[in-house]
Amino acid sequence: MAVTLRQARPQDLAALYRLEQVAFSGDRFSRRQLWHLLNRAHAETLVADDEGRLMGYGTLLFRRGSRRARLYSFCVHPEARGSGLGRQLLEALERVAVNHDAEALGLEVRADNRVALGLYRRMGFRLERWLEDYYEDGCAGWQMSKPLALTA
Repeated sequence: MAVTLRQARPQDLAALYRLEQVAFSGDRFSRRQLWHLLNRAHAETLVADDEGRLMGYGTLLFRRGSRRARLYSFCVHPEARGSGLGRQLLEALERVAVNHDAEALGLEVRADNRVALGLYRRMGFRLERWLEDYYEDGCAGWQMSKPLALTA
């Protein structure tokens, strides 16, 4: 797999929507939500492009006046799971957050997603708060965060 990480473009909308459908069983973004993230939100989305096929993506949200970025969505195609792509994409997203002068990165993750919880913990994220009945199917979640090292 020859994956290139790059900034998402508006023309990636259809591929991002397909990736959402393949990777998640619920709590998926609609085309309209994805369009907003790509075109209007104070956000940055990176995609993992394998010769024209999107194998993953991550979206960071930024709030004006805040030094904390939020990993709003993070997705790796089922065929690429376990390949190290998740770590590679998360490291790149952390660099984007630092470039936006973020001092911390926060996220929410399903309590039953042991693979994602393991990745986030290995990457230095710590459990912050339990989120009861957080997802649309009633599953609880964890809020996690990680301090980011700003480069001088």
